[in-house]
Amino acid sequence: MSPSFPLLGARRIVVKIGSSLVTDEGRGVDAVAIADWCRQLSALAEDGIEALIVSSGAIAEGMKRLGWRTRPKEVHALQAAAAVGQMGLAQIYETSLRALGRASAQVLLTHADLSDRERYLNARSTLLTLLAHRVLPVINENDTVVNDEIKFGDNDTLGALVTNLIEADCLVILTDQRGLYNADPRKNPTAELITHAQAGDPELARMAGGAGSSLGRGGMLTKVLAAERAAGSGASTVIAYGREPNVLVRLARGEAIGSALHAAVPKLAARKRWMADHLQLKGRVVVDAGAARALLGGGCSLLPVGVREVAGDFHRGDVIAILDTAGIELARGLANYAAAEARLLMGRASQDIEGLIGYVAEPELIHRDNLVLLQTEMAAP
Repeated sequence: MSPSFPLLGARRIVVKIGSSLVTDEGRGVDAVAIADWCRQLSALAEDGIEALIVSSGAIAEGMKRLGWRTRPKEVHALQAAAAVGQMGLAQIYETSLRALGRASAQVLLTHADLSDRERYLNARSTLLTLLAHRVLPVINENDTVVNDEIKFGDNDTLGALVTNLIEADCLVILTDQRGLYNADPRKNPTAELITHAQAGDPELARMAGGAGSSLGRGGMLTKVLAAERAAGSGASTVIAYGREPNVLVRLARGEAIGSALHAAVPKLAARKRWMADHLQLKGRVVVDAGAARALLGGGCSLLPVGVREVAGDFHRGDVIAILDTAGIELARGLANYAAAEARLLMGRASQDIEGLIGYVAEPELIHRDNLVLLQTEMAAP
């Protein structure tokens, strides 16, 4: 991807849309605007770009439907508004995408889903499966049942977490501002738009001080922090005005719109560094020569049939080492099964998994997307 235009060449993106945009400043779900964003995402899909939407607006839409003019402070009232508003929000997205011949799915997540190792893998597998079937996931926080996210959370952060979860190339945050300014443009008419900067630069947080609208919980500061979080996995972030005509299509063509906050480390390098530097290895597996050659050949997952030994007490989602029979560490990856299950599965074909442990999480012990090579060739015998 071009360092100047983060979306140019991107194959997978996360688009976060703020409450004020989705609900037309609180007047209710803006079906026309949502239909237009869906049209743009459908056009990107035709060009081979996978997209996920992180959509705010459930609480704001619920407030409108319930006739509430100000955002309540009581958690139970916020949860009630989210429950009511989520119905209308999901309906509009589904209707808009179906009219374009696109399938959609509603996915409700909490931060806990992305911090627990097993739930993290489950969420990742679900979202990647939806994308593989050309389904456009519409993601929101599960505000109806979780207290923390309503009180302190924001969908900018969720957008960054989802970006990291699925290894997206870019996070696009659509907002009611043109981008990030060096001062508050609502108070300072001489404020200048920041067109390019490096995500994580401490100066950006100073520029972004101040709260957002009364409808949402995130201001520009949460967007800057989200960009820093997304950069941890090598993804750059664009903050742009959501009502800019054809904004997503134009960004994908390389047009400079809004503020581009660039990741310092490319996506692949960031993931490799995280895996390679993971010091808290929970276990290891020893693989036979055939499995070792397949792994080092590139692009292959580790199947149970190639495993000869399992050591340690790891759980699903833990980082484990992959060794050859000479004891050389070939790779590291996220385990799809716990150590006790892996011991039952080692040396067996993938079609035997359900009969051996009663269920199938994945056909692989470690999927290629969750595996990083530490060696590039076989050791001499």
